[in-house]
Amino acid sequence: MITLELATRLRDAGLTWTPASGDRFAIPDRDLDGQVFVVSEMTIDTQELPTGAVMKFNGTTEWALDSIAQEEVVWLPHEAQLRGLIGPAFRKLEPAGSGYAVEAVAGDGSPIRELDVDAERAYARVLLALLA
Repeated sequence: MITLELATRLRDAGLTWTPASGDRFAIPDRDLDGQVFVVSEMTIDTQELPTGAVMKFNGTTEWALDSIAQEEVVWLPHEAQLRGLIGPAFRKLEPAGSGYAVEAVAGDGSPIRELDVDAERAYARVLLALLA
């Protein structure tokens, strides 16, 4: 998973986000930096009642924050999202030492190669280079 610092750099470089189910995000500067949240649909439970089974739609409240503005959270895109954002500039992903290297080509044709401990972080670094 990409770090909060790397995700913040992507946001600050202009990466925009339209939240969708399954997206991960963090809430910085609220003593929650280590927590990862996931956008999710409502939980649907089946419960047996004397009259038969019912489907219960339940929201989950883990803490006392009813809502938070999107601009106060930081999206933590996953590997497929990052690769999709790199788009046709992507050339390859390969193991490199104890991590991974991602290669892409910039708009001016110059090569980009970024290394990191996991593929998501390497993809994020390439995307940062493309956004620069």
